[in-house]
Amino acid sequence: MSTNTPDTVLNTLLSERYSCRGYLPEAVPQEVLDRILAVAQRTASWCNSQPWQLHITRGAATEQFRQALLAQVGKQPSDTDFPFPARYTGVYQDRRRECGFQLYEAVGVARGDRAASQLQARRNFEFFGAPHVAIITTNDDLGVYGAVDCGAYVSNFMLAARSMGVASIAQAALANYSGFIRDYFNMAADRRVVCGISFGYADTEHPANQFRTHRAEPQDVVTWVD
Repeated sequence: MSTNTPDTVLNTLLSERYSCRGYLPEAVPQEVLDRILAVAQRTASWCNSQPWQLHITRGAATEQFRQALLAQVGKQPSDTDFPFPARYTGVYQDRRRECGFQLYEAVGVARGDRAASQLQARRNFEFFGAPHVAIITTNDDLGVYGAVDCGAYVSNFMLAARSMGVASIAQAALANYSGFIRDYFNMAADRRVVCGISFGYADTEHPANQFRTHRAEPQDVVTWVD
């Protein structure tokens, strides 16, 4: 049986993709960036509205944005364009904790060590050392469904990147500073920040890249109706 059928290729990409939290400094060549963007642009959207727009940093611009964003951390309250989850309960809390505990164990953060966990959280705003970060925005008039379409785009962007050997991580944390980001990149007032994607070539030896999260079984999420 062929292992290169479309379904097996997609399953491989989905299985191999992970949230990369440690990068090499090497930039992604422009021709690879262009291919990733061309593939991701095929994402389906409501009425083919394609609401996503991206601001992607390259070269010195990444470091400049990194330092500018770090300067905001802790100095202003959360400024999100979309409300974050009100709470995590039940199985959602269990999954969140499992992921967090896996990360902390990998990087040597002891449970209850708030200072160390805060330092790890700060790594979000350092883009985990990635040479590129993309800010994904939607149009305000399209509401939550514009954001949903952007979520599909984010997934396809990361799968396209993985198919070309580029690692990535989607970061809702960056949306904590949506107003600052909108001003920093001189975005139109009607753009709403959905999330960021830090990406580049993985540092495969980095301890934060040594674990993988699990997924629920289909029977845990599907209700069949006959």
